Amino acid sequence: MAEPIREVTIVGGGTAGWLAALLLQKGMPQGRKAKITLIESPNVPTVGVGEATVPNMPRTLKDAGLSERKFFKTCNASFKLGVDFVDWNRDSAGKPISYINPFALPPSFGRMELGVYYNDIGAGNLDFVQTFAPTVDLIRACKAPRLPGAGDFDQTLKVGFAYHLDAGKFAKLMQETCVAAGVRHVPDDVQEVELDDNGYVAALQLERSGRHPVELVIDCTGFRGLIINKALGEPFVSYSNYLANDRAMALQIPHPDPQKLEPVTRSTALGNGWSWRVPLYNRIGTGYVYSSAHVSDDAAREDFLRHLGPAHKDAEPRVIPMRVGRTRNAWVKNCVALGLAGGFIEPLESTAIHMVDLGVRWLVTYFPDSDFAPALRDQYNRLTDKLYDEVRDFICLHYALSNRTDTQYWIDAREALEVPERLAELLEVWRYALPGQYDLPFASLFDHTTYQAVLLGKRVYETGYGRGDLARGARLDRAKWKAYVQQLRGQVKQTVQAASDHRAYLAQVRGEMAPAGAASGAASGAGTAGAFQMPTATVAMPGTPMGQLPRVPAAPKKLDEEDASLL
Repeated sequence: MAEPIREVTIVGGGTAGWLAALLLQKGMPQGRKAKITLIESPNVPTVGVGEATVPNMPRTLKDAGLSERKFFKTCNASFKLGVDFVDWNRDSAGKPISYINPFALPPSFGRMELGVYYNDIGAGNLDFVQTFAPTVDLIRACKAPRLPGAGDFDQTLKVGFAYHLDAGKFAKLMQETCVAAGVRHVPDDVQEVELDDNGYVAALQLERSGRHPVELVIDCTGFRGLIINKALGEPFVSYSNYLANDRAMALQIPHPDPQKLEPVTRSTALGNGWSWRVPLYNRIGTGYVYSSAHVSDDAAREDFLRHLGPAHKDAEPRVIPMRVGRTRNAWVKNCVALGLAGGFIEPLESTAIHMVDLGVRWLVTYFPDSDFAPALRDQYNRLTDKLYDEVRDFICLHYALSNRTDTQYWIDAREALEVPERLAELLEVWRYALPGQYDLPFASLFDHTTYQAVLLGKRVYETGYGRGDLARGARLDRAKWKAYVQQLRGQVKQTVQAASDHRAYLAQVRGEMAPAGAASGAASGAGTAGAFQMPTATVAMPGTPMGQLPRVPAAPKKLDEEDASLL
């Protein structure tokens, strides 16, 4: 019988390394717990700009044993209610389209998808998301998904959410938590990787500490892939045939209005890529993701700073080369790659931290003994492959359905790049029918409702993508639809009124005074009156709020070490 593994070695810190250490330390069952050592170079800085998350993040914090209150204060965190996509598509008059991809589930409407009613009948000036969730209204009002005074992880308002965070401070918080729980931290540089006769990693030669024996090693060394790619020779599979962007530049800027704090990540399409905007409590993280085949770094900088406005015309954003794709197998021999070492897809949907989270959970589920049973490794790799393909396909969707023709970049993004086979097949189906539950039965992050939000948000059925009549002859009850929308809008109004001002809520959680003029929403005595409830007379809400589901993007420095991602 094979011996159990007694020590796990993690190489690389940043968000990926410390999150892996923390979730392993907390997640391994009694009797299977192993000693954890994290080796982190003191000389190589992290990428350090992974600042947005997905709605599984509250579960991550809970499972890691982290207080939400401490997380907000330590990491300058804020709420994220969705992603605002600006100018990725143009309407029939050539004007930019803006839409929110929310953390909320649309209900069924009788036997029909709610989106069919919205597309075929409309809802006045309301966006699609406004016909089933308060997300857009909360964002516009700069409200939190909480009542004033609500405690950690409170879901009284039943509004899905994620977070924005300072990646460097989050890694530091996890490091302190890990070390206090017994994780050994070794600040040292790996000089050499020693392999045994079977090609397994036997030991690491460290610059100051000498030889460190290895049983199981987790590679979190970023784009270098020091162990998985360089030592073990596992090839990297590029996604450059699907996605053009291979460069990014990042910058931190102050809030233009200190009293307002938007609970949304914004992605604005520019001439040769797109710019992110992530509002933290104390500042904004922003940047530009672009294609070096279409624009030089200098020209991209000009585009980016022009987008930011005159106040930032002399800023010096740092440039970050991106290795877009994935390592062919994330688990090879006795090495598992996480974070950038395992792969990277441009940070449009803020998936990187969640992908590390899932990778660690799968490792706990299929944790090997010293014989490293191939069946466990193969299952882990199958799940990882599916996850990367799922994220890649959803990112490709944004480009494949863009109708911009103003630059060669946008023409190439739609016409010159390959569309993944599964996505291409579904795009043909969706010309005639909205994405449905049978189209993506095994989605772990992006289910059919998320695809619906993108297609209807982009208004593709209004601009020539597919048939306008998605009901395909079925009779739609217009009176019932109108009554439903009116009832829902009343409920949304109550929820927005009850919700706390975003900045005021965070100031209260942090033990600070809210800025002058920052309204605090309804009085704390509002109770559950503002809790968002889908009208029940005509619809049935499937599942639970998306925020509870595991839906499961200075001076120049060398940027090889690990952090989560760009967004």
